[in-house]
Amino acid sequence: MTASDYQRLAGLFPTEVVTHSYVSDIALPGGAGTFALITLDNDVDHTRPTTLGPNTLLELGAALDALQARAAAGEIVGVGVTGKPHYLVAGADLSATQKLASYEDGLAMARLGHEVYGKLHTLGVPSFAFINGVALGGGLEVALQSDYRTVSTGAGALALPEAFIGLVPGWGGVYLLPRLIGPENAVKVMIENPLSNNRTLSGPAAFKLGIADAMFEPADFVEQSLAWAARVITGEETVSRPHSADPATAPEAWDAAVARGRAVVEARTSNAAPAPAKVLDLLEAGKNWTAEQSRDAECEALAELMQTPQFHSTVYAFLDLVQKRGKRPAGAPDKKLARPVSKVGVVGAGLMASQLALLFARQLKVPVVMTDIDQARVDKGVGYVHAEVDKLLAKKRISPDAANRTKALVSGSVSKEAFSDADFVIEAVFEELSVKKQVFAEVEAVVSPECILATNTSSLSVTEMAADLAHPERVVGFHFFNPVAVMPLLEIVRAPKTDDAVLATAFVLAKALKKTAVLVKDDAAFVVNRILGRMFGEITAVFDEGTDAATADNALRPMGLPMSPFTLLALVGLPVGQHVQESLHAAFGERFWLSKNSQKIIDAGIKSLWQKDEDGKPYIPAETLAMLDFGNTPSTSEEVLRRTQDALAEEIGLMLGEGVVAGPEDIDLCMILGAGWPMHLGGITPYLDRVGASERVNGKKFHAEKEPAAAAS
Repeated sequence: MTASDYQRLAGLFPTEVVTHSYVSDIALPGGAGTFALITLDNDVDHTRPTTLGPNTLLELGAALDALQARAAAGEIVGVGVTGKPHYLVAGADLSATQKLASYEDGLAMARLGHEVYGKLHTLGVPSFAFINGVALGGGLEVALQSDYRTVSTGAGALALPEAFIGLVPGWGGVYLLPRLIGPENAVKVMIENPLSNNRTLSGPAAFKLGIADAMFEPADFVEQSLAWAARVITGEETVSRPHSADPATAPEAWDAAVARGRAVVEARTSNAAPAPAKVLDLLEAGKNWTAEQSRDAECEALAELMQTPQFHSTVYAFLDLVQKRGKRPAGAPDKKLARPVSKVGVVGAGLMASQLALLFARQLKVPVVMTDIDQARVDKGVGYVHAEVDKLLAKKRISPDAANRTKALVSGSVSKEAFSDADFVIEAVFEELSVKKQVFAEVEAVVSPECILATNTSSLSVTEMAADLAHPERVVGFHFFNPVAVMPLLEIVRAPKTDDAVLATAFVLAKALKKTAVLVKDDAAFVVNRILGRMFGEITAVFDEGTDAATADNALRPMGLPMSPFTLLALVGLPVGQHVQESLHAAFGERFWLSKNSQKIIDAGIKSLWQKDEDGKPYIPAETLAMLDFGNTPSTSEEVLRRTQDALAEEIGLMLGEGVVAGPEDIDLCMILGAGWPMHLGGITPYLDRVGASERVNGKKFHAEKEPAAAAS
């Protein structure tokens, strides 16, 4: 590529928010010399992360060229890169990548990044990256391409998430990371974390893996990093990298890591998306490559993947749904109506209630009191919270002071009088309407008239729960997904009498809890569980009709779901799944199949349909099969897939007609964040449009043709 090629590329991005490269000279302590520090800053506050586009890269390249000349003249002894407060760089600008309409444009972008980053190796003086905050994708690769790295203990969101968004770490990450931290850890960072709800690393976690050479506290992070750099430059400090790995001396470790990564991809995506496999292809082949060979392969892979329908669908799902729709929830009242919440009550002290108590205490930093029917249960719930805080402390995810404060905020009582001064009380008791109604009646008798009552029900009527209360307008559904700390979705349920102040408070709380909230109508099972219930119903129905279990359970693999239906049911718990199915069957009738075979399994105390043999292969024990009754109308895998697609299209069409949510985008958002629906499908409704189910069942698509196309299954 020539300079004119890159200028033409930059011209495609006239509205790019450029992340500037501001260079300042710093006299290093101890007379070590003059150090040039590049601060990457887009001149916008923390609400706009720094990102990488072609104009940004060209400016960084020019700054590095100038510093190379200064190094040659003996004016500087080192170069460092850091970022504006809270960010190193948040990666490439995904919205801009959609403008790379051709393979050639994608290849030019990939090569530009490599060319600029490569300058960090040819400065003639050591290069350093001071990771002060978020470093995602190309942002983390800036650090990897530097000679040395420090990280702040307060830094969060360090990751190579490309496999999640449909790309590969294409600016050196696939080559450099395994050599720095070992192939097994590299697979964790490049494959396991992205495919686990896009998990990221904290600063301490990145340091522990060996991504950074030194770690300092946030208060004086840059100053400490500069002092450390001075010691490295003068030879006073020797850098040790115990996690580094040379593929020439340990090829078996490379092969084992790749094999493990492929097993993860198969388990999480059924190999329905091309990007994770491509990452592993590059890692596998790269053990025998030079850096230059890897660079060329990474660039070609990036250019190819940018043109795939899966990538464009992922960009739509991530930007338009998760980032935009998720941050501006449809139907949310003015946040100015929200009431302050200075104390939270949790009814129940079981696992779900304890998770809620921990979340409220950690994120809101207000007192949280739990109640249950006896002291033993209360003590167990509070003990769970304390134990989880201790785990976070042991992992250095929180400080000792934060751990002590969080523990002190959580208390327990056997009396609901403890809620008398609470502003928000949420129940997480047994999923039985009469039990929940009784709980709310008891709580209402002791709380203030302004106290909000929330239910974590997954399928019951919020309206019915509030029907007998003196103030039904104070009740709102606040449905979390398990595990609470991990799953980002919160279904906020408005009953007919729920007032705007209560609803506004719920949305403000959701944001404070770092959850993505979607407003849903009070209808049986709301969104996620209703759709999953319809899916489970179809799979159990075809099984009961005589389709063999393997065919029934694996028929949906082309969707790339995170786990098969029978596996997910076992994880949720067969009794819980059956209880939700009973609620749906009662509400909507025969559309939701209620399996007698499932009930037989539950009554027999069997936890999962599948068991595993000594080789880890799933099978159904003969004694389980003997207790079940089957029909004689089996279906093929293709028939099961089409039947399920049509059932989902029908159910979603009905939900939209009933006004359960404001639009199909909210359905998509709920399924992505609450059920792990694959990003590469662009959402469940675009997927159903593409495979023809929407038109087959409803006579029309959920979306206009402008929605991104993706590979049909």
